[in-house]
Amino acid sequence: MHNQNPVFIPGPTNMPEALRRAVDMPTMDHRSAGFKDILHPALNGVKQVLKSETAEVFLFPSTGSGGWETALSNTLSKGDKVLACENGMFSQKWIDMCQRHGLEVEVVSVPWGQGIPAHRYEEILSADSGHEIKAVLATHNETATGVVSNIAAVRAAINAAAHPALLFVDGVSSIGSMDFRMDAWGVDVAITGSQKGFMLPAGLAIAAFSPKAAAMIETATLPRWYFDIRDMRAGYAVNGFPYTPPVGMINGLKMSTEMLLSEGLENVFARHARIAEGVRKAVAAWDMPLYAQSPELYSNSVSAIKTPEGFDANEIVTLASEKYDTAFGAGLGQVAGKLFRIGHLGSLPDVLALAGIATAEMCMKDLGLAITLGSGVAAAQEHYRTV
Repeated sequence: MHNQNPVFIPGPTNMPEALRRAVDMPTMDHRSAGFKDILHPALNGVKQVLKSETAEVFLFPSTGSGGWETALSNTLSKGDKVLACENGMFSQKWIDMCQRHGLEVEVVSVPWGQGIPAHRYEEILSADSGHEIKAVLATHNETATGVVSNIAAVRAAINAAAHPALLFVDGVSSIGSMDFRMDAWGVDVAITGSQKGFMLPAGLAIAAFSPKAAAMIETATLPRWYFDIRDMRAGYAVNGFPYTPPVGMINGLKMSTEMLLSEGLENVFARHARIAEGVRKAVAAWDMPLYAQSPELYSNSVSAIKTPEGFDANEIVTLASEKYDTAFGAGLGQVAGKLFRIGHLGSLPDVLALAGIATAEMCMKDLGLAITLGSGVAAAQEHYRTV
């Protein structure tokens, strides 16, 4: 076993050596004057990646799930109603979190593999004449199924219904890899984590609040302490934290945003689209379907590949790990055993993508699937050579 590096899971992602070294820094006194030179550039860098002029960015020692809780607990009160779509494992988990917080959730359930039906949101919000719904939840990229939803369409649905509900977006596996426009899309809270598009270890929850969302802190009554943005804001004002910060992780985030912005966000997104399309061409050469049900839903950060009926896709993941020291993503929840996932986000150039495709082919061939060795690799190679 060689630590399964590179990995082809949808996060944590492969780390550029420069970022690994940025995180691995000597101990710093987080109350010293030097901390501000790490903290504030990291916050500002995230804001630029989100394409926002007005957002307040908050960093918590946590993961994206902590970002979900930050959004809820700082804006809502027990008994408040929220609208959410359940179309995969992670949207399902966020709904569960809402319910455990005593929120009333109106759930729009669609088959896994489909995106958020914005038209249903518009119908429900238009019927909510009393404005009981306080927030709309949207998972931008459903990591379990490789499905990306149209957040601009969700905002358009809210606007068409003339509804004042806040828009919360889980961008954990999209932000930093795919175009995200917080201001243009009218996102009130954007949530992500350090371990995907930012190419860092897991350990930071990143939550960005619009002015409208941040104002809700004055009336929200859900319990909060660790995730209280008021305390975090007060800490930032004096160049500190309300508790001990993960200095190395924040230093890594500072450098990560510098790398993304230096490459140019549009170039970052084009690179992800190009690598993803190569993987999709390989999947087509294998004559296997993606779990996402139509091309406009295809994710540029993870592809979920449906295996033949009766075949346990977990065998591919297990064999890749045990025989080839390579990590692929397993199916989660109701799609467990029905698909395997290839993550293609973060630090993943053509050559590494081809290595992952080749390994997947060897595993499937070893397990008796009707795969022609080299077919997917050749399809991806042709794409990478010419695009």
